[in-house]
Amino acid sequence: MRGKSGPRIGSDMSNVGAIEHGAVAIREGKIVAAGPEDEVRAQLEGVLVTKELDAGGRLVTPGLVEPHTHLVHGGSREHELALKLKGASYLEILANGGGILSTVQATRAASEDELFAKAKISLDTMLLFGATTVEAKSGYGLTLNDELKQLRVNKRLQDSHAVDVVSTFMGAHAVPTEYKGRADEYVALVINEMLPEVKRQGLAEFCDVFCEHGVFTVEQSRTILGAAKELGFGVKIHADEIEPMGGAELAGEQGCISAEHLLAASNEGFRVMAEAGVIGVCLPATSFNLRAKHARARAMIEVGVPVALSTDYNPGSSPTESLQLVMTLGCLNLGMTPEEVLTAMTINAAYAIGRGERIGSLEPGKDADLVVYNATNIAYLPYHFGINHVDTVVKRGQIVVRDGRLVSEVHA
Repeated sequence: MRGKSGPRIGSDMSNVGAIEHGAVAIREGKIVAAGPEDEVRAQLEGVLVTKELDAGGRLVTPGLVEPHTHLVHGGSREHELALKLKGASYLEILANGGGILSTVQATRAASEDELFAKAKISLDTMLLFGATTVEAKSGYGLTLNDELKQLRVNKRLQDSHAVDVVSTFMGAHAVPTEYKGRADEYVALVINEMLPEVKRQGLAEFCDVFCEHGVFTVEQSRTILGAAKELGFGVKIHADEIEPMGGAELAGEQGCISAEHLLAASNEGFRVMAEAGVIGVCLPATSFNLRAKHARARAMIEVGVPVALSTDYNPGSSPTESLQLVMTLGCLNLGMTPEEVLTAMTINAAYAIGRGERIGSLEPGKDADLVVYNATNIAYLPYHFGINHVDTVVKRGQIVVRDGRLVSEVHA
């Protein structure tokens, strides 16, 4: 993935820069050389190499990047499966107090320590499946104190876990029950109280909003994103997930770093996103689980939208931590090639969370985040689905997963 500045678009998404018989040299957590093994060893002539990890001819990629998750939450929603099987839609479940609002109740009831313990288990699982950086949104508190509680858990995870956690404030995830019929009042609360306090405490880098029928209108979303930008937040948007609301167009207008979901986005929306450089984050596990149509990733790639992929891990529409499952769905349901999928999960995903200059490719100066798979080529990962192919994960030069297990378990 080396050699490009900015996310990859169009045919460049297929040019992963695979190197046969390659090597990576790491010093103090950073990559200092990467390329054919003989060239790397020549660069290291006269340098004391203290440790070598032989991948045995297996596939090595940059650490995988999760640009869209709802990592911290209380409870689970397996009871909604029966409702979905009977034909209830996502918005119907939400309108009857289920969905996001059900998780809000569970999250409000949980202590910060309980949320931390639950999220850590999921973060461990993501790491075992190859994710070395994960974006985590709030949005299940919907009060100032409960949103701050979620964001504090993000910070605790960032401070204590091998995986880097990038925090996003999403107080505008739903209109809470106590504000039913008074959405504008809740928007005012988000703008006047939540956003300033989150900024004051330094608990989030980005602000996201769910622009959707029955949630937040385009105008309400525009107001929230504008206020967030004035405070210095980067902005994201859940856009056109279920109905064509014009969210993709709003993403371009507001200069969002990314627009997420996009199942119902228009061709005009894609054009506006491409012109503005907005990254389209597709979430095929959510479409799979909701038995919904899929985002038109091919149309996005053809018009020049940089495409990223993520699990959308959350307790309702996508309860999975496996980016490797998403690899398969990206190929089979979005029509992407294995190379495009890998690009979407590394360099493009890194740029979708403002980390493209630090991670997402194997080149000098970047963090030494790598994954070694029990596979010899990229196509094998989505082809052989339903298992975990990861053998080893290296995070900033330290082995954190070995033989498919967390290193702490290996030492134990």
